[in-house]
Parts: sequence; structure tokens; C-alpha cells
Amino acid sequence: MRADPWFPSATLALRLLSALAIGALAAACNPRTGANAAVGDAHAAGAAAASAITASAARKPLPPIEPGIPLDLAYVDRTSPAYDRFRRWVDSAVAGQPGYAFSAYDAALLYRLDPKPKYCELAIRMVEKEVADAEAAIADGRAPEIAGDSYLEVGPRIAALSMTLDTCKASIDEAQRKRWSAFAEQTVWNVWHHLRAHWGGRPRPWTGWSVDNPGNNYYYSFVEATLYWALAGGNDEWMTFLNEEKIPPLIDYFAGLPGGGSLEGTGYGAAHMRLFALYRLWRDATGEDIANASAHANDTIAYWVHATVPTLDRFAPIGDQSRNSVPELYDYHRRLVLEARALSRDASSQALASWWLQRISIPQMSNGFNTAHDLLPAGDAKAPAPETLFHQAAGTGHLFARSGWDRDAMWLAFVAGPYNESHAHQEQGGFTLFARDWLTVSENIWSHSGIQQGTETHNVLRFERATPIARQCHAPPDDRVVYQCEPTRSTMTVTPAADGGLRVDADLAAAYGSESPVRRWTRRLDFGGRRLRVEDRFALEAGTRAVFQLQLPSEPRIDGQTAVAGRLRVRVVAPAGATLTAMDWRSVDSAEFRSGWRLDIAGGTDTYVVELEEDSSN
Repeated sequence: MRADPWFPSATLALRLLSALAIGALAAACNPRTGANAAVGDAHAAGAAAASAITASAARKPLPPIEPGIPLDLAYVDRTSPAYDRFRRWVDSAVAGQPGYAFSAYDAALLYRLDPKPKYCELAIRMVEKEVADAEAAIADGRAPEIAGDSYLEVGPRIAALSMTLDTCKASIDEAQRKRWSAFAEQTVWNVWHHLRAHWGGRPRPWTGWSVDNPGNNYYYSFVEATLYWALAGGNDEWMTFLNEEKIPPLIDYFAGLPGGGSLEGTGYGAAHMRLFALYRLWRDATGEDIANASAHANDTIAYWVHATVPTLDRFAPIGDQSRNSVPELYDYHRRLVLEARALSRDASSQALASWWLQRISIPQMSNGFNTAHDLLPAGDAKAPAPETLFHQAAGTGHLFARSGWDRDAMWLAFVAGPYNESHAHQEQGGFTLFARDWLTVSENIWSHSGIQQGTETHNVLRFERATPIARQCHAPPDDRVVYQCEPTRSTMTVTPAADGGLRVDADLAAAYGSESPVRRWTRRLDFGGRRLRVEDRFALEAGTRAVFQLQLPSEPRIDGQTAVAGRLRVRVVAPAGATLTAMDWRSVDSAEFRSGWRLDIAGGTDTYVVELEEDSSN
């Protein structure tokens, strides 16, 4: 991709060297060979490139575009409280008191809704500062801030620049436009050419993390940046690149995730808010409704409704929870469902989203930098409650079930499916039980980091070797714990019961890889009548043992084959001579584990049967 030649005025002479370097490097990218080379960089192994090329063969070419971001804002109600909150958020920034993480995008967006010069003036000042800071860093031999964390924030940053450049073009002079364009072009080029990325004539290669993984949150940021920049600049080459190489993998990938959700889990899966916003912009710009090319967006509405616990304030903690280890609903989850609802053409899915949006603990965005997303309509407050008591997301291998839709209902989450993402955990076979509060749940939620991925922190069988293992999966050398491996796939079948409960049969041995000492592990769950029965059958190599473990919010009181922790009663049915012991996680690392206990049930040689129910005495 080539940036236009530019010549800054004398007043910009101090920026000349770095800006020229940006422009020259951007110009070094031939439009078509640049896009093709991006594929070569992104798919060094070749297989993914072949897949993308095959997918693009059936794509209809896009017509030439004119510069401009055709964002449809017809949905905005300018008389609503949400609009008033958004306007006050931007006006505060105009008055010199910007809130945390205020973006030029918001100022440019409000200008489109209420074209007052002050909004463009603010947006232009903010983007100019970012570009000038980048130029200074480049001139000093450093990479600009936008390249940090493997270009993670390139999407919202280039979107803000592009929205401002397009919305406020009448107030941006030619020299400024060319400088901004050179910066944006080089940034996007670097994203897709990670092995040859450079700034200011200096090579700045980076990892290329997830440039070819449509299931990863980074990918959405990269495509977002490219789409906004292509539209703002009227760049047919970048649009063709997206249409032929980057949109097809998105379509194919999510068509393969029936039931909705993300293989990254419920923490990083919140990044689907960006994915769905990307779908909206692609639709507005090209007329193609890729959101409804599969059921994923609609299914994801159902996914999040069922993944939310009955008290409507928390959700299933699957995978990394790095923003907040305690899985509390936040603005990002609200935005995700608002975006999915806006895309849906299915009345029942829209109503389901409305029911959830009108009742969760986040009735509106809690942070100012998210207020723009509340402009999307939440729908009818009288939408009917769901009727289905469970949801199986077959693509992710996540299952959610409950005894009812009242706040006192008992709720279950279970994982058995693909394990192939870096933010996923070794929790194949893991379950969570909730009734008014957590009864048993991953210890990860009480950790400081929120990224405790090992089997020892989840409600699974823990397999241990009598002697250290030299090497297995991603385990450190000489570890005794048998790790779950990626990429692997466990399976489950779900059978509804006549009483509203269900039975789950999961085959989990594959999660440990073909060379592990775990030869067989099946787990059966019987859920109903406000109780859960877990039955494990396993076969192990000699020198390996299995421990049934439960992560608990409070210290268990052990009495023979029974333990009580808070409002959870645990009874070991088999083996008859099981040994029950408790461990305080704070004794392992008090800085990382802030609370929580683990109940270890040992002694089974091929079977465990454990029953869990609410303890009526608490």
C-alpha cells in the first residue's frame, strides 16, 4: 500500500525526518505485492495461506470505493438518556476535563450526531498529539506507542485517527492529512508484514501474533484498523485484501462454532464486542451481512444469557480472567450483547438479548469511555423470560444449565471440547456450581492474576505421577502433574431428563495427548433436583494416580466420606475408603491466592462417584 507523497510546511520542519521516514517506508509497499506479501508473512507455514486463498476464490469482488466511513447512525435516539450521558461525557473533555481513556473517536462520533466545531477541534488536537508523539519516537530511534503489546490497540487507535480524518476533513490541512495518512498506512502495513515491519528506516520485526487466527482477539483489532483506514482513505487495495484474505477466515471460523461463544473463554471472549462492531461497519460499507452468514452472533446472545449466573451479576469463569479475576459482569459484556442484538435479524434472539440487557447488574455503561455503546438500543424491558433451561455451545464445548430462571436457581457450567487457544485453561472436564453464590468454582477467581491455567486450580481429576515426567505437553521438566495439552479435543453428549434436569457424558482422555499416562477418563454428570452427581471412570499407566478435586470458597469440614463447605455438602459414594483432605490456597502463595480452599478426594483406582448438593443447615 502506498501513501501519497507529502511536503510539510516550514512550521513542521522539526518533524520532517521522522515523517519522511514513515512516508518513504509506506511508499515502499507496492499496493498488490504489499497485500500479497502480508499473507506470506502471516502464514509462514503455508497451510493457512492456502486456506485463505481457497476461501477468497468464491468471494465477489468489491466495487471501487470513495473515501469515507459510512457508519449508519440511524439507530441513535437523540432524546434518550443514553445520548445525554454520551454528550456530557464528550462535553467534559471539550471543557478540558477528559475522563479516563477518552478517545478522539467519541468526539468525532458526536460531531456526526451534533456537528458543533468544538467536537472536531478536540478530535483533531488529540490525533495530532498521537501522530506527533509517534514521529518524535521514530526520530529518536524508538517504535511508537501504537506498536506496543504486539499492536494490540491498533484497532481503536487507527479507528480514532480514521474517524477524525474523515469526519473533520474540512478542518484538516493537506500537510496534516498527509502526515496522519503516512503514519496510519505504515502502522497497518507493519501489522500484516510482521517479519519486515519497520519504523523510520529501522527494522522493527515483531511476532505476528494471531495475524492469521480469526478466533483471537488480536485479529479483530488488526482487521478493525485496516477496515477503518481503508474506508477513510478510499483504499481499494486494502479493501480487496480484507475481502479476499481476512474476512473469509472470519466467516468460515465462526460458522464452525455452533452455539456461540469463544474458544478463548469468557474473559477474552468479551472481545466479540469488537468483532460484532466490525461486522456492522463492514455491512454499512459493503452491504454484505457477514454477521448473519452463520448462526454465531445469534447463538452468542443465548450463550451469554445462559453463561450468566441466576443472580445476573456474574458469569461462568472459563479461561483467563485477566481484567478482573472475579467474573463480574461489566460494560464489555453489555456492549457485546448490544452489538449482537443490533446485528440480529431473528426476533426471538433480539427479545432474549433485551430480557438480559434490561435485568443484569449493569443497566447502563459504568465507565464513561463505554457510554457511546449505550446508544445501541437495548429493546423492550418487558421481553419474556427464557424458557430453555440449558444451552450447549457445541463449537466451544461449553455447557450451561439451571434449575429455573429465578434468582435462587441452581446453575451449572461444564467444559468439554476443543482446547486450542492460549487464553484457554486446562479445565477440560471442569465444572462450576452456583446457587445464590459460588458453591464450587475454579480457584482462578480468587487469584491475583486471573490466569491460573493449570489443572490443579480447576474442578477436574488431577493426575499425578509417582516419579517426575521428563517432558509432557507444555509442562515444565520434571513435573509430577500430568498436563492437558493443546491442541486437543474432548467431547460430550447431553441428554435432557424428563424432570428438567440433564445427563452429560464426556470423554476427556484426549485432552492429555497421545503420549500421556492417562489412557481413559470419562466423566458423567447427572444434574437435577438441585443436586449434581459426578461419576468418573479412568484407566492409568502404572505409577500414576487420580485425585478428585473440588475448589471451594471456604474451609471444608470433613467427616468421614462427607465434607461441608459453606452451603455445599459433598458426599463420596465411591470408593468406599476414600481419603479426604483440605488445602488452604493461601499456604501455596498468599500473594497470588487471596482466598479459597481445595478438597482432595483420593484413593480411587478406576472410579470416583461424588454427590454435591446444597446443605440445608447453612
